[in-house]
Amino acid sequence: MADFNKADYKGVWVFAEQRNGVMHNVAFELLGKGRELAGELKTELAAVLIGKDIKPLAQELIAAGADKVYVVDNPALAHFNDEVYSSVLRDIAAEYKPEIILAGATSVGRAFFPRVSILLNAGLTADCTAFELDLAERNLFQIRPAFGGSLMAKIITPERRPQMATARYKVFKALEKDASRTGEIIEPKINDDSFKSISQFVEFIEEVETTVNLSEADIIVSGGRGMGSGDNFRLIKELAESLGGAVGASRAAVDSGWIQYSHQVGQTGKTVSPKLYIACGISGAVQHLAGMQSSDIIVAINKDPEAPIFGVAKFGIVGDIFSVVPAIIERMKKR
Repeated sequence: MADFNKADYKGVWVFAEQRNGVMHNVAFELLGKGRELAGELKTELAAVLIGKDIKPLAQELIAAGADKVYVVDNPALAHFNDEVYSSVLRDIAAEYKPEIILAGATSVGRAFFPRVSILLNAGLTADCTAFELDLAERNLFQIRPAFGGSLMAKIITPERRPQMATARYKVFKALEKDASRTGEIIEPKINDDSFKSISQFVEFIEEVETTVNLSEADIIVSGGRGMGSGDNFRLIKELAESLGGAVGASRAAVDSGWIQYSHQVGQTGKTVSPKLYIACGISGAVQHLAGMQSSDIIVAINKDPEAPIFGVAKFGIVGDIFSVVPAIIERMKKR
Protein backbone atom coordinates (compact mmCIF):
# COMPACT_ATOMS: atom_id res chain seq x y z
CA MET A 1 0.00 0.00 0.00
CA ALA A 2 2.89 2.37 0.77
CA ASP A 3 4.09 2.48 -2.82
CA PHE A 4 0.63 3.09 -4.28
CA ASN A 5 0.34 6.41 -6.13
CA LYS A 6 -2.85 7.29 -7.99
CA ALA A 7 -0.93 9.63 -10.28
CA ASP A 8 0.84 6.60 -11.80
CA TYR A 9 -2.44 5.32 -13.25
CA LYS A 10 -3.56 6.69 -16.62
CA GLY A 11 -5.87 5.59 -19.40
CA VAL A 12 -9.29 4.05 -19.92
CA TRP A 13 -9.35 0.34 -20.77
CA VAL A 14 -12.10 -1.85 -22.16
CA PHE A 15 -11.97 -5.64 -21.93
CA ALA A 16 -12.79 -6.69 -25.50
CA GLU A 17 -14.76 -9.89 -25.10
CA GLN A 18 -14.65 -12.29 -28.01
CA ARG A 19 -16.15 -15.73 -28.49
CA ASN A 20 -14.66 -18.15 -30.99
CA GLY A 21 -12.88 -15.31 -32.75
CA VAL A 22 -15.97 -13.10 -33.03
CA MET A 23 -16.17 -9.85 -31.08
CA HIS A 24 -19.06 -9.51 -28.67
CA ASN A 25 -21.00 -6.33 -29.43
CA VAL A 26 -20.72 -5.19 -25.81
CA ALA A 27 -17.03 -4.49 -26.50
CA PHE A 28 -17.95 -1.96 -29.19
CA GLU A 29 -20.57 -0.36 -26.93
CA LEU A 30 -18.01 0.08 -24.15
CA LEU A 31 -15.46 1.49 -26.59
CA GLY A 32 -18.08 4.07 -27.53
CA LYS A 33 -18.55 5.09 -23.90
CA GLY A 34 -14.83 4.71 -23.22
CA ARG A 35 -14.04 7.13 -26.04
CA GLU A 36 -16.22 9.73 -24.31
CA LEU A 37 -14.62 9.15 -20.89
CA ALA A 38 -11.09 9.20 -22.30
CA GLY A 39 -11.84 12.46 -24.10
CA GLU A 40 -13.01 14.13 -20.90
CA LEU A 41 -9.99 12.84 -18.98
CA LYS A 42 -7.66 13.80 -21.85
CA THR A 43 -6.14 10.33 -21.87
CA GLU A 44 -5.90 7.29 -24.14
CA LEU A 45 -8.48 4.59 -24.74
CA ALA A 46 -7.21 1.02 -24.93
CA ALA A 47 -8.79 -2.37 -25.53
CA VAL A 48 -7.54 -5.62 -24.01
CA LEU A 49 -7.93 -8.64 -26.30
CA ILE A 50 -7.36 -12.12 -24.86
CA GLY A 51 -7.71 -15.47 -26.65
CA LYS A 52 -6.25 -17.77 -29.29
CA ASP A 53 -5.77 -16.74 -32.94
CA ILE A 54 -7.35 -13.36 -32.24
CA LYS A 55 -4.67 -10.92 -33.45
CA PRO A 56 -6.67 -10.00 -36.61
CA LEU A 57 -9.42 -8.59 -34.35
CA ALA A 58 -7.13 -5.85 -33.04
CA GLN A 59 -7.63 -3.62 -36.08
CA GLU A 60 -11.39 -3.97 -35.69
CA LEU A 61 -11.10 -2.55 -32.17
CA ILE A 62 -8.99 0.36 -33.39
CA ALA A 63 -11.64 1.11 -36.04
CA ALA A 64 -14.21 1.10 -33.22
CA GLY A 65 -12.37 3.77 -31.23
CA ALA A 66 -9.36 2.25 -29.44
CA ASP A 67 -6.03 4.09 -29.49
CA LYS A 68 -4.16 1.00 -28.33
CA VAL A 69 -4.91 -2.71 -28.21
CA TYR A 70 -3.15 -5.02 -25.77
CA VAL A 71 -3.18 -8.47 -27.38
CA VAL A 72 -2.47 -11.74 -25.56
CA ASP A 73 -2.72 -14.57 -28.10
CA ASN A 74 -1.92 -17.96 -26.58
CA PRO A 75 -3.12 -21.57 -27.03
CA ALA A 76 -3.89 -21.70 -23.30
CA LEU A 77 -6.58 -19.06 -23.93
CA ALA A 78 -8.47 -21.03 -26.58
CA HIS A 79 -11.38 -21.57 -24.18
CA PHE A 80 -12.56 -19.18 -21.51
CA ASN A 81 -11.20 -20.00 -18.07
CA ASP A 82 -11.91 -17.43 -15.39
CA GLU A 83 -8.74 -18.27 -13.43
CA VAL A 84 -6.43 -17.86 -16.44
CA TYR A 85 -8.19 -14.79 -17.86
CA SER A 86 -8.00 -13.13 -14.43
CA SER A 87 -4.28 -13.77 -14.09
CA VAL A 88 -3.53 -12.50 -17.59
CA LEU A 89 -5.51 -9.28 -17.17
CA ARG A 90 -3.91 -8.81 -13.73
CA ASP A 91 -0.44 -9.05 -15.28
CA ILE A 92 -1.23 -6.48 -17.99
CA ALA A 93 -2.91 -4.03 -15.61
CA ALA A 94 -0.09 -4.32 -13.06
CA GLU A 95 2.47 -3.40 -15.72
CA TYR A 96 0.66 -0.62 -17.61
CA LYS A 97 -1.49 0.80 -14.77
CA PRO A 98 -4.83 1.98 -16.24
CA GLU A 99 -7.02 4.24 -14.11
CA ILE A 100 -10.29 2.72 -15.39
CA ILE A 101 -11.11 -0.78 -16.67
CA LEU A 102 -14.58 -1.60 -18.02
CA ALA A 103 -16.04 -4.96 -19.03
CA GLY A 104 -19.44 -6.17 -20.16
CA ALA A 105 -21.78 -7.63 -17.52
CA THR A 106 -21.99 -10.82 -19.59
CA SER A 107 -21.54 -14.36 -18.30
CA VAL A 108 -17.81 -14.00 -19.06
CA GLY A 109 -17.43 -10.56 -17.47
CA ARG A 110 -19.35 -11.57 -14.37
CA ALA A 111 -17.30 -14.75 -14.01
CA PHE A 112 -13.77 -13.36 -14.07
CA PHE A 113 -13.84 -9.60 -13.46
CA PRO A 114 -14.41 -9.89 -9.68
CA ARG A 115 -11.31 -12.11 -9.53
CA VAL A 116 -9.29 -9.42 -11.28
CA SER A 117 -10.43 -6.75 -8.82
CA ILE A 118 -9.29 -8.92 -5.91
CA LEU A 119 -5.92 -9.62 -7.54
CA LEU A 120 -5.40 -5.89 -8.10
CA ASN A 121 -6.82 -4.89 -4.70
CA ALA A 122 -9.23 -2.60 -6.54
CA GLY A 123 -12.91 -1.72 -6.19
CA LEU A 124 -15.54 -3.11 -8.55
CA THR A 125 -19.13 -2.10 -9.30
CA ALA A 126 -21.29 -4.59 -11.20
CA ASP A 127 -24.13 -4.10 -13.70
CA CYS A 128 -23.69 -0.37 -14.28
CA THR A 129 -26.10 1.46 -16.57
CA ALA A 130 -24.29 4.82 -16.66
CA PHE A 131 -20.92 6.43 -15.98
CA GLU A 132 -20.00 10.01 -15.06
CA LEU A 133 -16.75 11.69 -14.10
CA ASP A 134 -15.48 13.91 -11.31
CA LEU A 135 -12.74 15.55 -13.38
CA ALA A 136 -11.12 17.34 -10.45
CA GLU A 137 -10.32 14.07 -8.67
CA ARG A 138 -10.45 11.86 -11.79
CA ASN A 139 -13.02 9.67 -10.05
CA LEU A 140 -15.45 7.54 -12.05
CA PHE A 141 -19.05 7.62 -10.87
CA GLN A 142 -20.35 4.09 -11.43
CA ILE A 143 -24.13 4.25 -11.61
CA ARG A 144 -26.44 1.27 -11.26
CA PRO A 145 -29.97 0.43 -10.07
CA ALA A 146 -30.29 -0.49 -6.40
CA PHE A 147 -33.02 -1.71 -4.06
CA GLY A 148 -34.93 -3.47 -6.80
CA GLY A 149 -34.54 -0.59 -9.22
CA SER A 150 -36.32 1.89 -6.94
CA LEU A 151 -33.29 4.19 -6.89
CA MET A 152 -30.00 4.71 -8.70
CA ALA A 153 -26.79 4.28 -6.71
CA LYS A 154 -23.77 6.42 -7.59
CA ILE A 155 -20.61 4.61 -6.48
CA ILE A 156 -16.95 5.73 -6.46
CA THR A 157 -13.69 4.05 -5.48
CA PRO A 158 -11.55 7.13 -4.68
CA GLU A 159 -8.76 5.43 -2.75
CA ARG A 160 -7.68 2.74 -5.21
CA ARG A 161 -6.80 2.32 -8.88
CA PRO A 162 -7.79 1.02 -11.31
CA GLN A 163 -11.46 1.87 -10.99
CA MET A 164 -13.33 -1.20 -12.25
CA ALA A 165 -16.90 -1.75 -13.39
CA THR A 166 -19.01 -4.08 -15.50
CA ALA A 167 -21.71 -2.52 -17.66
CA ARG A 168 -24.97 -3.94 -18.92
CA TYR A 169 -25.21 -4.94 -22.53
CA LYS A 170 -27.32 -2.75 -24.86
CA VAL A 171 -27.04 0.31 -22.59
CA PHE A 172 -24.36 2.30 -24.42
CA LYS A 173 -24.10 3.10 -28.12
CA ALA A 174 -21.18 1.92 -30.23
CA LEU A 175 -19.45 4.44 -32.49
CA GLU A 176 -19.51 4.14 -36.25
CA LYS A 177 -16.43 2.14 -37.24
CA ASP A 178 -13.73 4.08 -39.06
CA ALA A 179 -11.41 1.77 -41.01
CA SER A 180 -8.98 4.65 -41.58
CA ARG A 181 -8.16 4.98 -37.86
CA THR A 182 -4.68 3.95 -36.80
CA GLY A 183 -3.53 2.74 -33.43
CA GLU A 184 -0.83 0.87 -31.56
CA ILE A 185 -0.93 -2.91 -31.06
CA ILE A 186 1.00 -4.09 -28.00
CA GLU A 187 1.77 -7.72 -27.11
CA PRO A 188 2.64 -7.75 -23.40
CA LYS A 189 4.91 -10.35 -21.86
CA ILE A 190 2.83 -12.59 -19.59
CA ASN A 191 4.23 -14.67 -16.74
CA ASP A 192 4.13 -18.37 -17.68
CA ASP A 193 2.47 -19.20 -14.36
CA SER A 194 -0.50 -17.04 -15.35
CA PHE A 195 -1.49 -19.59 -17.99
CA LYS A 196 -1.76 -22.39 -15.41
CA SER A 197 -5.06 -23.39 -13.84
CA ILE A 198 -6.36 -25.98 -11.41
CA SER A 199 -9.44 -26.41 -13.63
CA GLN A 200 -9.62 -27.78 -17.15
CA PHE A 201 -11.92 -27.15 -20.07
CA VAL A 202 -13.84 -30.34 -20.89
CA GLU A 203 -16.68 -29.46 -23.23
CA PHE A 204 -18.94 -26.58 -24.21
CA ILE A 205 -22.57 -27.58 -24.76
CA GLU A 206 -24.40 -24.93 -26.73
CA GLU A 207 -28.09 -24.44 -26.07
CA VAL A 208 -30.00 -25.04 -29.28
CA GLU A 209 -32.81 -22.58 -29.88
CA THR A 210 -35.21 -22.31 -32.79
CA THR A 211 -35.62 -18.57 -32.19
CA VAL A 212 -33.00 -15.86 -32.44
CA ASN A 213 -30.56 -14.80 -29.71
CA LEU A 214 -32.29 -12.84 -26.96
CA SER A 215 -29.63 -10.14 -26.55
CA GLU A 216 -29.45 -9.44 -30.29
CA ALA A 217 -33.17 -9.59 -31.07
CA ASP A 218 -35.15 -6.68 -32.52
CA ILE A 219 -38.38 -8.37 -31.39
CA ILE A 220 -38.86 -10.18 -28.07
CA VAL A 221 -41.96 -11.98 -26.80
CA SER A 222 -41.81 -12.65 -23.05
CA GLY A 223 -44.01 -14.71 -20.80
CA GLY A 224 -44.56 -14.41 -17.07
CA ARG A 225 -46.42 -15.99 -14.19
CA GLY A 226 -49.68 -15.43 -16.03
CA MET A 227 -48.77 -18.17 -18.52
CA GLY A 228 -49.72 -20.67 -15.82
CA SER A 229 -47.41 -23.54 -16.86
CA GLY A 230 -44.41 -24.53 -18.90
CA ASP A 231 -46.65 -26.18 -21.48
CA ASN A 232 -48.37 -22.86 -22.12
CA PHE A 233 -45.02 -21.30 -23.08
CA ARG A 234 -45.49 -22.96 -26.48
CA LEU A 235 -47.74 -19.96 -27.26
CA ILE A 236 -44.91 -17.55 -26.46
CA LYS A 237 -42.51 -19.54 -28.65
CA GLU A 238 -45.02 -19.77 -31.48
CA LEU A 239 -45.71 -16.02 -31.41
CA ALA A 240 -41.97 -15.25 -31.32
CA GLU A 241 -41.34 -17.53 -34.30
CA SER A 242 -44.19 -15.98 -36.29
CA LEU A 243 -42.65 -12.52 -35.70
CA GLY A 244 -39.06 -13.61 -36.28
CA GLY A 245 -38.25 -12.73 -32.69
CA ALA A 246 -36.75 -14.21 -29.52
CA VAL A 247 -38.34 -15.73 -26.43
CA GLY A 248 -37.98 -13.97 -23.09
CA ALA A 249 -39.34 -14.64 -19.62
CA SER A 250 -39.80 -13.08 -16.22
CA ARG A 251 -37.97 -14.37 -13.16
CA ALA A 252 -41.22 -15.90 -11.86
CA ALA A 253 -41.49 -18.08 -14.98
CA VAL A 254 -37.83 -19.14 -14.75
CA ASP A 255 -38.05 -19.86 -11.00
CA SER A 256 -41.11 -22.02 -11.69
CA GLY A 257 -39.01 -24.14 -14.04
CA TRP A 258 -41.10 -23.32 -17.11
CA ILE A 259 -38.13 -22.08 -19.17
CA GLN A 260 -34.33 -21.87 -18.88
CA TYR A 261 -32.55 -19.03 -17.09
CA SER A 262 -30.90 -17.95 -20.37
CA HIS A 263 -34.29 -16.46 -21.35
CA GLN A 264 -34.70 -14.36 -18.20
CA VAL A 265 -35.11 -10.62 -18.69
CA GLY A 266 -34.63 -8.27 -15.78
CA GLN A 267 -32.29 -7.09 -13.09
CA THR A 268 -31.02 -10.62 -12.40
CA GLY A 269 -31.25 -11.67 -16.05
CA LYS A 270 -30.50 -10.01 -19.37
CA THR A 271 -30.93 -6.33 -20.16
CA VAL A 272 -32.55 -5.99 -23.58
CA SER A 273 -33.50 -3.08 -25.80
CA PRO A 274 -35.42 -4.40 -28.82
CA LYS A 275 -37.54 -2.43 -31.24
CA LEU A 276 -40.60 -4.37 -30.05
CA TYR A 277 -41.14 -6.04 -26.65
CA ILE A 278 -44.36 -7.98 -26.06
CA ALA A 279 -45.01 -8.84 -22.40
CA CYS A 280 -47.54 -11.64 -21.93
CA GLY A 281 -48.85 -12.31 -18.44
CA ILE A 282 -46.09 -10.23 -16.84
CA SER A 283 -47.22 -7.98 -13.99
CA GLY A 284 -44.25 -5.62 -14.31
CA ALA A 285 -42.19 -5.86 -11.12
CA VAL A 286 -39.45 -3.23 -10.95
CA GLN A 287 -36.79 -5.93 -11.33
CA HIS A 288 -38.26 -6.96 -14.70
CA LEU A 289 -38.79 -3.38 -15.86
CA ALA A 290 -35.10 -2.63 -15.17
CA GLY A 291 -34.18 -5.09 -17.91
CA MET A 292 -36.55 -4.03 -20.71
CA GLN A 293 -38.00 -0.57 -20.20
CA SER A 294 -35.62 0.98 -22.74
CA SER A 295 -37.33 -1.01 -25.54
CA ASP A 296 -38.59 1.20 -28.38
CA ILE A 297 -42.17 -0.12 -28.28
CA ILE A 298 -43.62 -2.14 -25.39
CA VAL A 299 -46.89 -4.05 -25.80
CA ALA A 300 -48.45 -5.49 -22.64
CA ILE A 301 -51.08 -8.24 -22.55
CA ASN A 302 -52.54 -8.86 -19.10
CA LYS A 303 -55.97 -9.55 -17.64
CA ASP A 304 -55.29 -7.22 -14.68
CA PRO A 305 -55.92 -3.61 -15.77
CA GLU A 306 -53.94 -2.39 -12.72
CA ALA A 307 -50.76 -4.32 -13.60
CA PRO A 308 -47.68 -2.05 -13.36
CA ILE A 309 -46.53 -3.19 -16.81
CA PHE A 310 -49.17 -0.95 -18.36
CA GLY A 311 -47.35 2.04 -16.87
CA VAL A 312 -44.43 1.58 -19.29
CA ALA A 313 -46.33 0.07 -22.23
CA LYS A 314 -47.05 2.08 -25.36
CA PHE A 315 -49.90 -0.30 -26.20
CA GLY A 316 -51.88 -2.28 -23.64
CA ILE A 317 -54.34 -5.13 -24.13
CA VAL A 318 -56.48 -6.02 -21.13
CA GLY A 319 -57.64 -9.55 -21.75
CA ASP A 320 -57.08 -13.28 -21.45
CA ILE A 321 -53.66 -14.27 -22.81
CA PHE A 322 -55.06 -17.57 -24.07
CA SER A 323 -57.53 -15.72 -26.27
CA VAL A 324 -55.41 -12.74 -27.31
CA VAL A 325 -52.12 -14.48 -28.16
CA PRO A 326 -53.66 -17.23 -30.36
CA ALA A 327 -55.59 -14.50 -32.23
CA ILE A 328 -52.34 -12.62 -32.93
CA ILE A 329 -50.63 -15.81 -34.06
CA GLU A 330 -53.52 -16.59 -36.42
CA ARG A 331 -53.37 -13.08 -37.89
CA MET A 332 -49.59 -13.43 -38.42
CA LYS A 333 -50.10 -16.75 -40.20
CA LYS A 334 -52.56 -15.13 -42.59
CA ARG A 335 -49.95 -12.49 -43.43
